[in-house]
Amino acid sequence: MTEIAHVKDYEPTADLLEGRVVMITGAGDGIGAALAKAVAGCGGTAILVGRTTAKLETVYDAIVEAGGPRPAIFVIDFETAGAAQYDQLGDAIAETYGRLDGLVHNAGILGELTPIEHFDVLTWQRVLHVNLTAPFILTRSMFPFLRRSEDASVIFTSSGVGRKGRGFWGAYAVSKFGTEGLMETLADELGESTPIRANAINPGATKTSMRATAFPAEDPDQLRTAEEIMGTYLYLLGPASRDVNGRSFDAQPTPS
Repeated sequence: MTEIAHVKDYEPTADLLEGRVVMITGAGDGIGAALAKAVAGCGGTAILVGRTTAKLETVYDAIVEAGGPRPAIFVIDFETAGAAQYDQLGDAIAETYGRLDGLVHNAGILGELTPIEHFDVLTWQRVLHVNLTAPFILTRSMFPFLRRSEDASVIFTSSGVGRKGRGFWGAYAVSKFGTEGLMETLADELGESTPIRANAINPGATKTSMRATAFPAEDPDQLRTAEEIMGTYLYLLGPASRDVNGRSFDAQPTPS
């Protein structure tokens, strides 16, 4: 897919997301937490979604202390969530905001790195559900609120192993291939008929806990931090990307 060259180095203005409401899953730490703070730093209201209350509260406090718009917290475990939890999230959005201008699917799990021949079936199902099925359900659930925005952006999290198969990455790699397919299918359906756009981002090698688990021998100090890769996310959440739909981006020069 054609990539817009400047987005990795995109520098947002302080009011880029002024008045916008952006939901971020996996917002308790890593890339999700960095993005929530970046959204608030650009004037947007972040809805912090995750499974650990204490982590979400830490991000909440950091945003408020920095003078950003007061965020919201919604605790949900995508591995076990049923229709009732998604309905509750929708009710909360309807009551408080009435719309969504951004939805970032950042939550995900690694599972295990092992040959397909030996891959645990339950782990496979768990990874596929959290990384692929849950983003589908959440997107579907949030559609009424995305449609109420004049300019809504849905961002899926991809990976280098979701574009070219890599041995031993098992369910995680397959879930990311599926994510790319989900994004492209959704984007094609959206076309020019709605104010909603869908794109994907491969964060690349970033200093996160998931990366440390996947590459335990790697020196984390040689990696970019989550804060250093926010340009692509903010570009796709802002009005400059209004006509960008169905594309897959790398947040760093060297994908991983």
